[in-house]
Amino acid sequence: MPYVNIRVAGELSKEQKEKISKGVTEVISKEANKPPETVLVFIDEVERDNVAKAGNLMSNS
Repeated sequence: MPYVNIRVAGELSKEQKEKISKGVTEVISKEANKPPETVLVFIDEVERDNVAKAGNLMSNS
């Protein structure tokens, strides 16, 4: 059973999560030759205060 973990800084709308989940499932299913119903997608929304890029918190940009 393939699973994909996606982490994003900030929040996504329900519609965005649905589109991302559908697209990722289609790619994994096709490329790994697995039935779509076996693909699990986890979306973790991380507060921008908890993510840094180039030493700077994302919440500061």
